[in-house]
Amino acid sequence: MWQIDYAVLARAVALVTAIPVHEASHALAADLLGDPTAKAAGRLSLNPLRHLDLFGCLCLLAAGIGWAKPVPVNPRQFAHPRRDMALTAAAGPVSNLLMAALALVAAKLVGWLMPAGEGTYLFYLFWLNLCLINISLAVFNLLPVPPFDGSRILAALLPAGGAVWMARRGKFILIAVLVLLFLGVLDGPLQFLTRAVFGYLDLATRWIDLLLG
Repeated sequence: MWQIDYAVLARAVALVTAIPVHEASHALAADLLGDPTAKAAGRLSLNPLRHLDLFGCLCLLAAGIGWAKPVPVNPRQFAHPRRDMALTAAAGPVSNLLMAALALVAAKLVGWLMPAGEGTYLFYLFWLNLCLINISLAVFNLLPVPPFDGSRILAALLPAGGAVWMARRGKFILIAVLVLLFLGVLDGPLQFLTRAVFGYLDLATRWIDLLLG
């Protein structure tokens, strides 16, 4: 009899929901701030096929951390390039955190409202895993390493010279980070941040426990 791995199932659902929403949020933010480049390229869409990167998809399914094709952005179209670039970059991780909060609300509602049993528990685990994957995607994409979103946010805070230095060495920094990920060196810090964010979301949704408990 087939055994369903609910963590892998949640990752597959995240693949066709979290990543498209993440990338479309970048495109929407850029468009609202005056740059229609991503919209013109068809990236203001929830169609997963417009966003998915094959290797990033495989990493998400295997490890719960992945990425998509970068959304094209032209900072020259922005009224305030550094600020608006940071806001556009932040839109993706923020969308993942919102989806994580919704998944956690769903998990709590399942736990409180559905009758106790194995099916309810597995349904609860699915939503909980979807919440954690969205948090992981947000945390991972906020790493201050090109081409991740965190690097664009950091570039808006650094002096112009620092942003240029980071951009020129982005490939080498990325390779170093990927090696550290492969060796498991970053597992601890990333898991700590994921648990910390989960704790804040759990606190923010505590009203459900108080209402239904």
